[in-house]
Amino acid sequence: MLLASFTFAIMGGFAKILGQSLPPLEITFFRNIFGVAIILAALFKSPTKSKGGKFWLLFFRGFIGFLALLAYFYDMAHIPLGVAVTYNKTSPLFLAFFAWLFLGEKLPKSAIAALILGFIGIVLIAKPNGFSLSKYDLLGIFSGIGAALAYTSIRELRRYYDTRVITLSFMSVGTIGPLILMIISHYININPNLDFLFAKFIMPKGIEWIYIIIVGVAATASQLLMTKAYTLTKAGIVGTITYTQILFALIIGTILGDKYPDFYTIIGMALIVLAGFLVVKK
Repeated sequence: MLLASFTFAIMGGFAKILGQSLPPLEITFFRNIFGVAIILAALFKSPTKSKGGKFWLLFFRGFIGFLALLAYFYDMAHIPLGVAVTYNKTSPLFLAFFAWLFLGEKLPKSAIAALILGFIGIVLIAKPNGFSLSKYDLLGIFSGIGAALAYTSIRELRRYYDTRVITLSFMSVGTIGPLILMIISHYININPNLDFLFAKFIMPKGIEWIYIIIVGVAATASQLLMTKAYTLTKAGIVGTITYTQILFALIIGTILGDKYPDFYTIIGMALIVLAGFLVVKK
């Protein structure tokens, strides 16, 4: 999971660079199509022995994971990388709740306290105007919720499919979905508030192709490492280690020109990290 966090942060840095010239929807497409090719090659070389039987849950894992990733890429292009990653890393908090709700796992008092701390952390980062949150804040929170739902499904899917098949479900939907949405975008007037969901294809140029390859390879490696980690031990333990990605993202974001987070944002980030540790305190 530590390796997954590092490679995911690397992917985030290059995705942020690409986001200055290419729409997040297109980056999501390229990010996944490389993964599909790599995993299909691996399956061809060593066929899976999965017993199957949970197709719709497998599809759900891919669909919700795609939407969460799209929201994540959109935020990375518009807000500091460290903040975008922090929003996404609220997923272990929501994961504890969903595991209790859907899988019957216990929700100890420490997890309840973590959810409260996490909520306070989100408020300190978002700094809402009354009860209003910006589109970036809403998408950031959704990226965490969507990722948690995807990870929860992995807990069940691992009994029916191997790691490669679960990962392939996510990347396949993440390839076909953007392709459909980009085609539709050529025939509709895009509402500015839905620019994260609809965007016309822009042909990459020059070094952008190198960045796309790095994003695809790093993302695939990270996804495989992460999925494998979740199949080997408790989701909460693995989820806590993902918080190292915030540190990696802060460093990479600063290198790319992000402003250093203000005091309240730092406190909010710290509370979310603390909440993550409380989730696994059993």
